[in-house]
Amino acid sequence: MSLRGNTAKGILFIVLAAAGFSLMAVFVRLAGTLPVMQKVFFRNLVAALVAILMLRRAGEPFRIGKGNRLAVFLRSFVGMLGVIANFWAIDHLPIADSTMLNKMSPFFAILMSLFILRERPVKRDWFCLLVALTGAVLVIKPGIGLASVSALVGLFGGFCAGTAYTFVRKAGQGGVKGPVIILSFSVFSCITVLPFMLAGYEPMGARQLAFLLLSGCAAALGQLGITMAYTYAPAKEISVYDYIQVVFAALFGFLLFGELPDLLSVFGYVLIIGTAVYRFLASKKTA
Repeated sequence: MSLRGNTAKGILFIVLAAAGFSLMAVFVRLAGTLPVMQKVFFRNLVAALVAILMLRRAGEPFRIGKGNRLAVFLRSFVGMLGVIANFWAIDHLPIADSTMLNKMSPFFAILMSLFILRERPVKRDWFCLLVALTGAVLVIKPGIGLASVSALVGLFGGFCAGTAYTFVRKAGQGGVKGPVIILSFSVFSCITVLPFMLAGYEPMGARQLAFLLLSGCAAALGQLGITMAYTYAPAKEISVYDYIQVVFAALFGFLLFGELPDLLSVFGYVLIIGTAVYRFLASKKTA
């Protein structure tokens, strides 16, 4: 497979991931005011079942080489923290805002690649990261009370997601299959959050359960897409396409919940997405 072919596959999978994660956020919100740990558990339970079916259908064994175990564990642990933070932000922020903060993940992936993969960013990458963080500040709007706390939690979720995606690439480079990474993450998350879910469990109606299961199905699509995308290509080549999720989220937020972002948030979106597009175009010219 040529480099160009791998990049094309990465783009396809990252767009599928954007659609999946946008729908996941909608279903999480539609599930109502259930505890976050309860939502996280069911989201990952469905994702684990989907990953098991994928492995069985492909006839692939569940195998993690000794040299990849730490990368898979750290992907699972950091990824779990990211999901918890993201779900909490979805419950406390407009969907477009929580999605935009989570979409800081490609910039954090570039940053963390320096430490995890020894992929050294150039000066342009540092400049873009600074501009993107400025855009995040406009979305967060620090100093306005609880909303800023919610936004900081959302930004932390983006950091965790970017770090987790870097470990996905490291494990993928080590030969670990995508469904194995997804299954490891999902099972780890279910086991870890189970005691917290049981401690604060709230009875659910059939409608709420259906939305949680649908959030898990959508998350499985997103997880598969993002795992395969970063396995095929580095963040600097494909991450810009992930920002179509913000368009999906804003559309769903308006149509289903009547949400409209304020002017500062829109400026923040423009800075973050514009920086991502600039990075992508610049990297194409120097490729």
